[in-house]
Amino acid sequence: MAKKLKKAHSLRHIVQIGTAALTNGYLEGFKTGSIYTGPLKVACVPGLNCYSCPGALGSCPIGSLQAVLSNRGYNFSFYVVGFLFVFGALLGRFICGWLCPFGLVQDLLNKLPFYKKLKKLPGDKALRYLKYFILAAFVILLPSVVLDIAGQGSPWFCKFICPSGTLFAGIPLVAINSSFRPALGGLFVLKVSVLTLLLLLSLALYRPFCRYLCPLGAIYGLFNPIALYRFKVDKTACINCGACQKACPIDIPVFKQPNSQECIRCGACRYACPVGAIHTTIERRAKKSGIEQVYVE
Repeated sequence: MAKKLKKAHSLRHIVQIGTAALTNGYLEGFKTGSIYTGPLKVACVPGLNCYSCPGALGSCPIGSLQAVLSNRGYNFSFYVVGFLFVFGALLGRFICGWLCPFGLVQDLLNKLPFYKKLKKLPGDKALRYLKYFILAAFVILLPSVVLDIAGQGSPWFCKFICPSGTLFAGIPLVAINSSFRPALGGLFVLKVSVLTLLLLLSLALYRPFCRYLCPLGAIYGLFNPIALYRFKVDKTACINCGACQKACPIDIPVFKQPNSQECIRCGACRYACPVGAIHTTIERRAKKSGIEQVYVE
């Protein structure tokens, strides 16, 4: 079982690394400190992947949504909203677990030895609602209503919070372009401080940004119960031993809530289940003759 879990995690990390390389394949940007502006940039990528990263070939859906909402010439983007609905309906937070570059960074940091690993922070239940507040306030409301003299808004989440943008875009651009450095000020210090805090916290706690702050995870999480890719628990086989919750890095009682909005579909619960009661909606299952299987979703 442990070998299967290790193999599954290795596969997931390979997919994560491959996705990060594929969506950030503009190598010239890392050499020159420029940003790719070719035809691919009009398309969104599923994960939190900053538009301004020197290697980014596509656009972040959260950044794109803010760009539309803060532009006085536009009120709504059917493309961006449709993109989020399609990927959410198909995969839910599978995207967070398998396709997001900043999720990979947190995963790798959490693998490093640390004197004490935490399952959750004090006030965890309340803190999990923070990402929905950030989505509503910093992604949707503030860019739409707080306007400058020209009637333009600002991408508040990208500007003040997003650690992925700081790590993959802000720091590389400043490192490559020396002309940017004299203009650095308090805002850059704030962003680097947020990033540093989250990276340090990732050593002790599994995916703190995804749990508490990510607005993209908040959107995809809403689709988890209805997405095409879901988990199912065979109640006729489940023995309620709690092994799935113990294995879950986010401490989800999977035998009760297989499609929790917090689940990133890492698959640890499936390999920890001693009776193989946890399945996905897309895998083939042999029907037990003469026994009716009852599933909880």
